[in-house]
Amino acid sequence: MPTTLLLASDSGEHLCTAGLILKQGGLVAVPTETVYGLAADACNPEAVRKIFAAKGRPADHPLIVHLPDVSALADWAKDIPAEAYQLAEAFWPGPLTLLLKKADHVDPVLTGGLDSIGLRVPAHPVLLQLLNTEQMAVAAPSANPYKKLSPTSAAQVMATMAGKIDAVLDGGDCELGLESTIVSLLGADIQILRAGPVGQAELEQLLGQRVACPAQHQVKVSGNVAAHYQPETTLLRVSRDELAQKLTNTTQKIAVLALSPLPLTVTPHWHCQMPNDARQYGKLLYKQLYAADQAGAELILVESPPGDSPWLAVHNRLMRAASA
Repeated sequence: MPTTLLLASDSGEHLCTAGLILKQGGLVAVPTETVYGLAADACNPEAVRKIFAAKGRPADHPLIVHLPDVSALADWAKDIPAEAYQLAEAFWPGPLTLLLKKADHVDPVLTGGLDSIGLRVPAHPVLLQLLNTEQMAVAAPSANPYKKLSPTSAAQVMATMAGKIDAVLDGGDCELGLESTIVSLLGADIQILRAGPVGQAELEQLLGQRVACPAQHQVKVSGNVAAHYQPETTLLRVSRDELAQKLTNTTQKIAVLALSPLPLTVTPHWHCQMPNDARQYGKLLYKQLYAADQAGAELILVESPPGDSPWLAVHNRLMRAASA
């Protein structure tokens, strides 16, 4: 099995090593403000194909390309509407991916054979330094096996991808913990195709127009499969009352992510008290689901969060994590 290097982001030598690996067509897991991404040189189709092989990801599932700055937008997309630059100015670098018409020269391996492409400028200082130093863009889906939990630390990447990729660049824990919002600018209507840290209200306020957020859609974008973001252990979403019932008189080893204090009469195998703030909850979600997996539970129960709009991205991830 090939050795996967663990590189320190505060080492200039290690950053140069990461850049060299990418330039030579290798794969490097890199930190972003959302989750760790599995990066390959976006201009190298053979390197990009290695991403699909390492993750076990279907070749028709498009990738997001991470750019060094907004000036690179026109290198990857065409017929770019004014709203794209308006959004980029407001939210880049940051957790917003724009779905646009791909430039004619862009290899279809990046786009899953589609005529559209997802683009963003990440906000993590380590990745931005790497992209700008090397003057490159990278394709970088989450650095995990396909459909499994997205990693928010270098240790999690090493646990699931060691031996499959060339290196992991350790940039610490991810600030946001949930994948970027994906916004389509392909049609007359602007649509959110994947909920994320940038919300519908923020987009509408900036653009001065309605932004649709369909509960379901058939557009192929990263993360839009029924079963995704899944821990190894079976996960169920339950109400507060259902949680108490399932924890009573059970012989199963149950891990619990709860929003409210558990009754004193129950003692689960593993328990995490989650924050009542949607942003903080999202930051911890994958980290705690991974910890639940490591605790040896037979079942994970997640108390359903509130249903209002700030929790939309969390609900989206939990829905897919609980899908059979």
